[in-house]
Amino acid sequence: MGFFDKLFGKEEKESLNEGLSKTKESFFTKLTKAVAGKSTVDEDVLDNLEEVLVTGDVGVTTTLKIIKRIEARVAADKYVSTDELNNILKEEVAALLTENNSKDATSFEIPKLPPQANGEKTPYVIMVVGVNGVGKTTTIGKLSYQLKKAGYNVVLGAADTFRAAAVEQLTIWSKRVGVDIVSQGMNADPASVAFDTLSSAKAKGADVVIIDTAGRLHNKINLMNELTKIKNVMKKVIPEAPHDVLLVLDASTGQNAIEQCRQFTAATDVTALALTKLDGTAKGGVVIGISDEFKIPVRYIGVGEKMEDLQVFNRTEFVDSLFSKN
Repeated sequence: MGFFDKLFGKEEKESLNEGLSKTKESFFTKLTKAVAGKSTVDEDVLDNLEEVLVTGDVGVTTTLKIIKRIEARVAADKYVSTDELNNILKEEVAALLTENNSKDATSFEIPKLPPQANGEKTPYVIMVVGVNGVGKTTTIGKLSYQLKKAGYNVVLGAADTFRAAAVEQLTIWSKRVGVDIVSQGMNADPASVAFDTLSSAKAKGADVVIIDTAGRLHNKINLMNELTKIKNVMKKVIPEAPHDVLLVLDASTGQNAIEQCRQFTAATDVTALALTKLDGTAKGGVVIGISDEFKIPVRYIGVGEKMEDLQVFNRTEFVDSLFSKN
């Protein structure tokens, strides 16, 4: 299965449109007010647009970058009507996402890895991090569903052992999706759970391992030490593990999600992002700000409660849904 073998389908597009509807409605309402009574894009319109973007949780730094680009286009073209503003904004945001390593994905695909030195199959290991309450366990469940649907053999590791609910929730998801799980219960050593999960996955010839971890930010040093220990133990089983460190963020928290990203990227090497709960918020602009500030690709977005509502992030489709007036 190639990365572009499955087109971004009608159902996915409808879910994305619906999931971004609150952000879109809020944005266009504010944009309409920003250009009210104006026929051309002048300094007042740009000042108003800046406010629209900042209050839309795009972030100050990213907003200023976008405004600067639009100013340059207005200066070059001499005359830009307010009717053209939306398309210009759409183009500049798309360009920004392209520059920030956000690639157009159309299907759930995991890289096929070369076998181990002893000839054993190498599972692709994803370590999932994020604070409690962002939808981390739910994202793991939905991701395992999508990967299984794509034909992968998935094994989950319940290494968030500081909360009994986390282990229980992941176990429920494993049964619901129909994938294996390795668990030692609450208060077990997270690194030990990760070691056993990778060992079991190798023995079963699994394609993908997803390791859940505890979401505590009250002490960054402890968080760093814990995640480092888990990584080091996993490397004893698969030297290259983890192949991905996926940070799950709740888009509805807006700027708080950006701060969480800052904390976790300082504590560990985050390689990809998942933004959840976009359907319940008008703060979808945070996707743009996070991508721009941290230069980490957004891999998945959550646009609803159904298992199918975890989507691969496709910047072209995302921007189209966000800025399309229809």
